[in-house]
Amino acid sequence: MMKQYLRLGLILAAFAVAACVGLAFVYAATSDQIAANQDKQLNESLKGLFPDAEGFKDVTADMTALAGESKLETAYVATRSGAVLGLAIKAHGPSYGGPATVLVGMGTDRRIVGVRILAISDTPGLGLNAANPTYYVKKAEKITFTGQFAGKLVTDGFVVKQDVDAITASTITSRSITAIVKASADSGESWIERNALGGN
Repeated sequence: MMKQYLRLGLILAAFAVAACVGLAFVYAATSDQIAANQDKQLNESLKGLFPDAEGFKDVTADMTALAGESKLETAYVATRSGAVLGLAIKAHGPSYGGPATVLVGMGTDRRIVGVRILAISDTPGLGLNAANPTYYVKKAEKITFTGQFAGKLVTDGFVVKQDVDAITASTITSRSITAIVKASADSGESWIERNALGGN
């Protein structure tokens, strides 16, 4: 009986080792492609926020830390003919289903030009609607959850169910994404002030 248990244990161990080796090969084969896809998504999102920009300069080292639980990842200045068009801040923070990553575009006038959700794992049909381009928080105007942030001033309240419309049955997601957007905008405003850009 002991030999049988030992044999079964060795077989299970062999399967476990084989599975780990297989996963390692899959990761090695796909990690470069995943990174390339993420870079492509980021570049497309940057151009989507600032279509007139000729280039994007990394200014992450010059940014202030984000407030609350939001964490800065990277920040880019959008430029055209040497002039600064605005700032794009990539940040992440906790949401209902885990971390969410958001890209916030901000003009030198301290208004948000747009928001893109780069990664979110909240509940399909509920919180995941934050990134759904066909889900509208304002149906008559066809305004999406992220679309409602465009044009908001940094000094606005950014309070869900007050000046920010919530996703139906997804208050946690709505507040989480809004918190990342607000924290990013505050950090962006600080950078704009330090560099004496735009007006009040």
